[in-house]
Amino acid sequence: MSRYMAIGAIGTALGVALGAFGAHGLEGKVTEHYLDVFETGVRYHMYHAIGLMIVALLAERIGSSKLLRTGANLLIAGVIVFSGSLYALALTGKGILGAITPIGGVAFIAGWICVAVAALRGKA
Repeated sequence: MSRYMAIGAIGTALGVALGAFGAHGLEGKVTEHYLDVFETGVRYHMYHAIGLMIVALLAERIGSSKLLRTGANLLIAGVIVFSGSLYALALTGKGILGAITPIGGVAFIAGWICVAVAALRGKA
């Protein structure tokens, strides 16, 4: 699971960079609405990148399992689809991109459910 720790750490670094880009690079270039959309993408990106690192630590405590790895992979997919679609929406203004955002949200929910079940089944 150390690979997930690394992916989470890289994800948080990318989240900081994207947050700075949104705050400084997009101001005056997109509407306030799209700045908010971009910020939402960054916020969920950061929550789940940090969460991925916590999942990696959990694996050290209870042991890695297929269910825990599935949860981690769903969190990664959620960041890509949920946050990625919001970034693209904010940058392009193409509303249709918002239609795929909920798929990423479902990936987040499913990922956390997998983590919860793995934690309940894991050895302390």
